Amino acid sequence: MPDVAIAGFAKAPNVRETPGTTNGVEMLVPIFAEVFAQTGLSKQDIGFWCSGSSDYLAGRAFSFIAAVDAIGAFPPIHESHVEMDAAWALYEAWLKIKMGEVETALVYGFGKSSAGQLRRVLALQLDPYVVTPLWPDSISIAGIQARLGLEAGLWSEKDLAEVAARGTGTDVTELLDTPYFADPLRKHDIAPITDGAAVIVLSTVERAREIVEHPAVITGIEHRVDSPVLGARDLTRSPSTEAAGRALDLDGVDLAELHAPFTHQELILRSALGLGDGVRINPSGGALAANPMFSAGLARIGEAAIRIHRGESRKAVAHATSGPALQQNLVTVLEAR
Repeated sequence: MPDVAIAGFAKAPNVRETPGTTNGVEMLVPIFAEVFAQTGLSKQDIGFWCSGSSDYLAGRAFSFIAAVDAIGAFPPIHESHVEMDAAWALYEAWLKIKMGEVETALVYGFGKSSAGQLRRVLALQLDPYVVTPLWPDSISIAGIQARLGLEAGLWSEKDLAEVAARGTGTDVTELLDTPYFADPLRKHDIAPITDGAAVIVLSTVERAREIVEHPAVITGIEHRVDSPVLGARDLTRSPSTEAAGRALDLDGVDLAELHAPFTHQELILRSALGLGDGVRINPSGGALAANPMFSAGLARIGEAAIRIHRGESRKAVAHATSGPALQQNLVTVLEAR
């Protein structure tokens, strides 16, 4: 089976609110043009298209069909979609290339979080019989997770502030003086509501070498799932991330892009993957800087890839999550060859 590499990456400006529609077309058209200019490819060169988004978030059925307008009606395309973060769309496209069905693929994800009440929308992914009727919002669930870790002595509020301060340069003491938003979380512990989109071009390694000087070769990708029942698992750990990491070769990783929408979740993920002090964590700022729903996980893979393209990393790990309290996790290893 052919090896697969990332040959291009682009993302829309991450903003609190965009005036565009919830089908993402206005965000996607410019970044499609950007990635085609970056790679020298055209629509006709793409063998497979795969997207990630959410009809719940968009507030309309089959919103991903409307998003295909960004691609154009002609000539016909080979297209698929996943109802979750586009990192899982990348997994599907990676399989298409590995199986020899296509040579190139374009993966994209989009989300307009500002169109509704995000904390309430995310409650719809919880157990529909027992938990969703109580409408616990996503931040409150994360607050429970953070509190469990504090009570177990696994981290302190200062540890959380240090994660937030790394990306902003703000003084840790100053952050600790701010009020709680959802005890024990403060606003700096929580990813911002973000409208955004991202796109990645995949190809065989041979084709990627014609496109970019340093292709980011996908040398491993694993996806694991934990129970959706919050009381059935230890929320201070991420067993699915641990299992995915054990199935991959993480020796020599020098950079990690972790999809952690809350500061304490970065600590959980770093422990689950065994990332030491010598690994650069989220040089892009991660989800705490911008968290566009359904493309933030894909963007973590893209951000890791462009560091390899630029020669800033030799081996990187990228992580994407979906579901409440790190319920589903996908881990990708990228290398410069």
